[in-house]
Amino acid sequence: MDGTLPLRPAMTVADLVSDGLAPAAEAPLLERVAQDFRLRLTPQMKMASLGSEGVARQFVPTREELVERPEDMADPIGDDTHAPVPGLTHRYPDRVILHVTKTCEVYCRFCFRRETVGDTGHLPADQLEAALAYIASTPAIREVILTGGDPLVLSARRIADLVGRLAAIGHVDLVRLHTRVPVVAPDRINASLVEALRQHPSVWVVVHTNHADEMTPEAAAALSRLADAGVPLLSQTVLLRGVNDSADTLEALFRALLRLRVKPYYLHHCDLARGAGHFRTTIAAGQAIMAALRGRMSGTALPTYVLDIPGGYGKVPIGPTYLAQQDGAWQVTDPNGRLHRYEDPARG
Repeated sequence: MDGTLPLRPAMTVADLVSDGLAPAAEAPLLERVAQDFRLRLTPQMKMASLGSEGVARQFVPTREELVERPEDMADPIGDDTHAPVPGLTHRYPDRVILHVTKTCEVYCRFCFRRETVGDTGHLPADQLEAALAYIASTPAIREVILTGGDPLVLSARRIADLVGRLAAIGHVDLVRLHTRVPVVAPDRINASLVEALRQHPSVWVVVHTNHADEMTPEAAAALSRLADAGVPLLSQTVLLRGVNDSADTLEALFRALLRLRVKPYYLHHCDLARGAGHFRTTIAAGQAIMAALRGRMSGTALPTYVLDIPGGYGKVPIGPTYLAQQDGAWQVTDPNGRLHRYEDPARG
């Protein structure tokens, strides 16, 4: 035994109603939603949801999920398009995504992998062996990203074994884990798990969080345990309408993360997942928010605003544009919206 906590059971619509998270009158519609994408909330996020609409909207289903839009896609970022073997996505030359599990501690209502995430079980042993063999035989791969599902639902023993095997592949410089666990299930970040993450000299953890109200005292303590152990911490956030689509809300989140030694890394434009259209903003709205944040926060606090091009063509920065060509020079907009002329140096 490695001391890792068992996964909490999935919730039902009746649980949501009895806990005061959903109105009884909506139960029949929510049952239809739950048939398509299961429900799970940790005790920490249940309590946070009761006190924060910005948290509840992420995890509590609504009838809006039954609305499908023409642009919705089953695989919006093209995982399957770049899968050389099952469980592995090789989209960029120097890094791969290893889908070690389909299970999460919470199920986000906007999840771009909602067509596959939510199943039980880990990547089968034969598929894991094939994925590791592919990584070992491809020297261009320098970074392995563990995702799923959520890799930190695995036991500390499994994580230590997997990270150790990746560390033994000479050309793998970095192992990165993308997870919600330190925030939504902070009790999982125990001594055994922290030790497992120290098996490789270059393990980074990227924490998914979208609202400052998720930063409970327990979450802060879990992130501190990782930081104190020398695990570098980044964050990724999804821009979500009705959750964090204002400069004030994102500023509060990013400042909270910096206080906890977590560097804001990515702000994702919401993907075209089926049934998640009510969460999506326009790109122009996101650019305006990032421009406002640039004017009031340091670069340390600012993530890169990115779009994952539908179909599997990769991420691109889509932040606000500060340069425009005019009369043979550049017109530059400063953080306060003022315009300045800049001429490139002449080149011989």
